[in-house]
Amino acid sequence: MTRYWRPLAAAAIATTLIAGMTACGTPGDSGPTSSDQESVLRWSFGLPTSWDPVASRTGIDINTISLAYASLTKLDTEGNVEPSLAESWAYDDSGKAITFTLREGLTFSDGTPLDAAAVKAHFERGKTQDDSHLRDQLADLESVTADSPTEVTLHLSSIDYQIPYLVAGRTGAIASPTAAENPDELAVHPVGAGPFVMTDFVAESHATFVKNEDYWDAEDIHIDRLELSTALDDATVVSAVQSGSIDVARLPATQVEQAKAAGLTVSVAGTLAANDASINLNKAPFDDPAVVEAFRYAFDRQEFVDVLTGGEGTVTHQPFPKGYVAFNPEVEKIWSYDPKKARQILADAGYDDGDLSIEITTMATGELSAQLAQSQLADIGVKSTIKVVPAGSTTWQDEVYVAKNPQLALDGTIGRESPVANLLATYGPQGIMNISGPHSSDEFLEALDAVRSTPIDSPEYQSVLHEAVRIGVEQSPTNYLYSAPWIMVSAPSVSTLNLLPSQVRWEGVTVGD
Repeated sequence: MTRYWRPLAAAAIATTLIAGMTACGTPGDSGPTSSDQESVLRWSFGLPTSWDPVASRTGIDINTISLAYASLTKLDTEGNVEPSLAESWAYDDSGKAITFTLREGLTFSDGTPLDAAAVKAHFERGKTQDDSHLRDQLADLESVTADSPTEVTLHLSSIDYQIPYLVAGRTGAIASPTAAENPDELAVHPVGAGPFVMTDFVAESHATFVKNEDYWDAEDIHIDRLELSTALDDATVVSAVQSGSIDVARLPATQVEQAKAAGLTVSVAGTLAANDASINLNKAPFDDPAVVEAFRYAFDRQEFVDVLTGGEGTVTHQPFPKGYVAFNPEVEKIWSYDPKKARQILADAGYDDGDLSIEITTMATGELSAQLAQSQLADIGVKSTIKVVPAGSTTWQDEVYVAKNPQLALDGTIGRESPVANLLATYGPQGIMNISGPHSSDEFLEALDAVRSTPIDSPEYQSVLHEAVRIGVEQSPTNYLYSAPWIMVSAPSVSTLNLLPSQVRWEGVTVGD
């Protein structure tokens, strides 16, 4: 596959403290300085909706699930597929079967072998488990065969050349079939073959991991113990890292200068994330097409970029960032910010100023975003109130993704390894991000089939993908607003972070001198 990811201008740029301060044991230096001492990294990020990859509900979970699990493949910094548990793969001539060859001697953290039979069991569980959130990704998987201890074949009902990308994330994160016999236990105690093994977990609080010496790439893991905790309040991020209670955390764009002044490292890198105003066609007033159309022109996306990302993000009308292979430049020309036009559409439909009132649902960490949206909607004569749902808990997932209660929710996709998987998640009939579900046009689903049947290295691939993106955007009421980069703050004792477009990884990261 050709290079498809062009990072933001600030990607991979880190603002670092002078080297001498690291050696002096400044605040935040949580790691030992001797090679025979345990290296510890404390990461504030959040906990997954489930530690079972099959039951995990959201794309952002891959960041924490990948601590305990390894996937069949993985993506590099440019988004190309690389070997992971599988050292190679090949399609048959029909494009309806793909065989993965596993590395020799793989084991899960419970000591059971990670072989073709285990991979087969994982995919079968993904199709049948009652609380599986992999069903839409595996809809075309007809059967799986373990052809030998190290060779497993996925047999598909139709051509799908996206599979190597699909299995680089949660869909291909293989759990121990022995542990999966008790799904309730697996949901709170992961058993995988990833870089770390969980030793402690307290729901809504923290999880502790130790290095997995049997991980296939253990030589590139230099952290002995990783302590994961829930996300910090924005106001406390810098002080927590400065004090040494946390080593790495996501940083609000508004606090970049404060973090630099405190002598901390700020890293900025491009992501696949895109934030949106999710609209629910099943809730009034969005059952009126005129209201949906008016909202197309209501949002000043550049203001979101400037205020919420410090200018580091980019405007987008689609669930992909500028520079990514799926980003369709033509979509950006369909609608523009035009509050006068929005007002006129509403007036022509019989709505006077103040007639419409909606509720904006947001996480606690998204209140500033909600205030921006509220102000911009007021400019088109729409009144609104803000409902704040607690962040860092399953409450948000249940309220928005499962029950699909909001009229309008400010949310976003962290991205998926496969653009087709991301389009399904955002616009598919069962898509976790589609709060208008099961609304999804037949034309859109047919366009996705066309993408699947086009080889990634085909000259036609990008144009076919762009057409699917256009159709998806036009048939959905949701308005994507902006793409935000990774902005991370870390203690001076932490080496350069491994920030991939799709997730945070810990290979190559060190703590200490």
